Amino acid sequence: MKSIVSILAEIPEDLHQSLKTYLDCHPTWDQDRVFAAALSSFLLQNNSANESIRDAQNYRACAEVYLETLFHS
Repeated sequence: MKSIVSILAEIPEDLHQSLKTYLDCHPTWDQDRVFAAALSSFLLQNNSANESIRDAQNYRACAEVYLETLFHS
């Protein structure tokens, strides 16, 4: 079963403006898609060196979300 986590976060004004500008220029993207891509990319880049089966499954899941988010049209 997939759990849904709702996130409410304050971001710096400059980042907010950059996001608005990006979304204005890329109509196929929305805020949720940007955050999913950014969060999955962060988790992939900061994966621990632990090679447990659970870590491998989490890494694969993050990679799938990242790729699906990038190539979703």
